[in-house]
Amino acid sequence: MTDEPLIDPIESLLEVLDLAESEARTTEDIFTGVSQPMPLGRVYGGQVLAQSIVAASRTVDGDRTPHSMHGYFLRPGDADRGITFAVDRIHDGRSFSTRRTQAFQEGVPIFSMIASFQIADEGLEHQKPMPADVPPPEELPDVEDHLAGLHPMSKRLFTDRPVDLRHVPSPIYLSVEGDPQPHQAVWMRTRRTLPDDPAIHRAALAYLSDLTIQESILRAHGVPWATRGLKVASLDHAMWWHRPGRVDDWMLYVQHSPSARGGRGLAHGRVYQRDGRLLASVAQEIMVRVPEVAG
Repeated sequence: MTDEPLIDPIESLLEVLDLAESEARTTEDIFTGVSQPMPLGRVYGGQVLAQSIVAASRTVDGDRTPHSMHGYFLRPGDADRGITFAVDRIHDGRSFSTRRTQAFQEGVPIFSMIASFQIADEGLEHQKPMPADVPPPEELPDVEDHLAGLHPMSKRLFTDRPVDLRHVPSPIYLSVEGDPQPHQAVWMRTRRTLPDDPAIHRAALAYLSDLTIQESILRAHGVPWATRGLKVASLDHAMWWHRPGRVDDWMLYVQHSPSARGGRGLAHGRVYQRDGRLLASVAQEIMVRVPEVAG
């Protein structure tokens, strides 16, 4: 069995972001999309996040771009089935527009999101600086260097992704190195250049924002992804776009977890362009069940 991807990950990403407008007409705008093939058959959460933003963006004027979204993962999606996106035009003001997007499979909602869009405006500006003590990505091993010994099907979870990842201090796929700590940083970028359309880069950033953010919670307790019986599921996801940027250039995703309790864990993240500009902030709560703790 080969370890080579069976599909082109970048072409697959661009395909899922290219939603079709349905001829069906209700009180809402209807769009349809496909899912990326996934080894375990479940829709990747970042994909439906990105598609929901694309759908909502299709219903606002071109001079309004997303600045925030808040979404809930309601059910696992089936990667072998198409997804229908229904967009409700909640409000259009002079500067802001608000949209609600629901993603359906077989008539059942799998994800629900509210997003806000704004006309470009001037105002106060500051940002939290990017950490200065993180090694550059060129000095860190590629994620595939950490996958020795994994079953080829498990490897495909990583090699079929359209993104290159470099962990600091190291990935937690098979083990957690060093002392448990509730924070980490991950360099990331798409594996090759994307089209220049800023809307694609905003949507792709939403796609990437769901990658690795859960790991600050697991790292805090020394729990690797390979833990037998580990169950993790994203519950909700919030994102704020601060500045434009390119996801095909290196970005530093700084992550930490302020709390875990009651079978849930909260993670915060900040995404910086390599030049230090803060592109986005992210928050996600997950369900996490570790057999040794649950039992």
